[in-house]
Amino acid sequence: MLEALKKNESFQTRRGPVVLVIMDGVGIGKYKEGDAVLDSNTPFLHKMMATLPMTTLKAHGTAVGLPSDADMGNSEVGHNAMGCGRVFEQGAKLVSAAIESGRMFEGETWKALVAQARKGGTLHFIGLFSDGNVHSHINHLKGMLERAKAEGVKSIRIHTLLDGRDVPETSALDYIDPFEDYLKQFNADGADCRIASGGGRMVITMDRYNANWDMVRKGWDTHVRGKGRYFKTAHEAVETLRSETGAIDQDLPPFVISDDGATPVGPIVDGDAVVFFNFRGDRALEISKAFDAESITEFDRGPRPNVFYAGMMEYDGDTHVPNHFLVNPPEIDRTLSEYLCATDIKSLAISETQKYGHVTYFFNGNRTGKFDETLETYIEIPSDIVPFEQRPWMQCAIITDRVCQAIDNNEFQFIRLNFPNGDMVGHTGVYQAVQTSMGALDICLERIYNSVKAAGGIMLITADHGNADDMYEHAKDGSVKLDSNGNPKRKTSHSLNPVPAILFDPEFQGEYDTALNSGLGISSITGTCMTLLGYFPPADYDKSIVNLK
Repeated sequence: MLEALKKNESFQTRRGPVVLVIMDGVGIGKYKEGDAVLDSNTPFLHKMMATLPMTTLKAHGTAVGLPSDADMGNSEVGHNAMGCGRVFEQGAKLVSAAIESGRMFEGETWKALVAQARKGGTLHFIGLFSDGNVHSHINHLKGMLERAKAEGVKSIRIHTLLDGRDVPETSALDYIDPFEDYLKQFNADGADCRIASGGGRMVITMDRYNANWDMVRKGWDTHVRGKGRYFKTAHEAVETLRSETGAIDQDLPPFVISDDGATPVGPIVDGDAVVFFNFRGDRALEISKAFDAESITEFDRGPRPNVFYAGMMEYDGDTHVPNHFLVNPPEIDRTLSEYLCATDIKSLAISETQKYGHVTYFFNGNRTGKFDETLETYIEIPSDIVPFEQRPWMQCAIITDRVCQAIDNNEFQFIRLNFPNGDMVGHTGVYQAVQTSMGALDICLERIYNSVKAAGGIMLITADHGNADDMYEHAKDGSVKLDSNGNPKRKTSHSLNPVPAILFDPEFQGEYDTALNSGLGISSITGTCMTLLGYFPPADYDKSIVNLK
């Protein structure tokens, strides 16, 4: 158990709670065109930005533990950073280092995978097929392919989850076609490595937070059973499905590769080995359960093949999922939640399903359970199981109902909440839907503001990364790229933009300078929350955005 935080006797504890509002995917845009945060009916947000103490925070690259500043931030690392107050090296960086140094291949898990395949089985790789570096990187896949071949593995199959979310929305063939050329060279000396199946990441396999297990069922049928629509090549599948549906990559239906139109080239069968090569945990837990669990109730799995399954990382350190993994995750300790429990502070964490795990699991340093059942309350509002552009307001009003009730009843000293609108709707690329989502969010922000004001609390508004602020692809000169129809080319990935940090303290007592610190990262949110609660942050925490007088 940690020691309690030290009380700052010079800070006047406010009557009401400190409320941390995380506007997921809402950054400060670089370009006017395509900035749906700026170009939406959000008068209250912009009024706060113009009149309240505000600064901007870095939310991507090295500021959140990613390999370089060319790497966009994401909700996982963003909530890790905001929850623990320091920057830890994250999944992409850890995996790259493990492959480059060879440490991954010295571990027992890799050795077991290779041994299984060399006994006559096939080595399968399932994962997000892009270089988005949010959930996976295609270079990690290639590194493992080369090593497997060098160690005598002959039969290898790839099950591609098409991205179009962390990379341009119709870029699948930009990865598939060069990869097929790569495989021609790879197989030239007798290896047998092929793409076996695929489908859009928002259609199969990569569900999260138990929101829609039917995605996992579809993935299981596609990758494991080899059931689905047959195509001779992945290129043919993407072109055909795209022309038939008009869908962007993340929404393309599943497909299976077959040479003769009757037999799949790579179903997963007894004696095989399987690697799920995503390093990020939220969309890896359910497919891992499908492979590892002795029984499941979420869908009819049928006969489970007897395979050796491994994840790229341990996706859940508490429940130890999966049973086998290749790279150790960052060991994140001494989080804000743990300190609050040690200091006997009651807290609430709330969001809807799509981001519930972010304000709990990721915010707590990749920890599933609570630190103290009596001091912590978690509320999950079920998300709609529909395309987000059809319900762009999502559940923000219901989240706000519960938050305002908690503030009005003075139930908690600290409340953290996540509004998913800017991120989840931003990923659809539908501009009007994003504008609608931001308008709904603006109404909710004003409601929470009024409750905080009446209760005499403090409201700190920020984001985990950008998205809705950068909805169009831009050229280096800042001009908007156009598609073949002359329309702005949609961008569905996160942005590299900074995020706001806005402070509302209606009963301000003059304890700190209202000119907020600049040049910091979102890890500074943790120390800021501790400071505003009236406590001194740990000495090794990243600097708060407020300077005490």
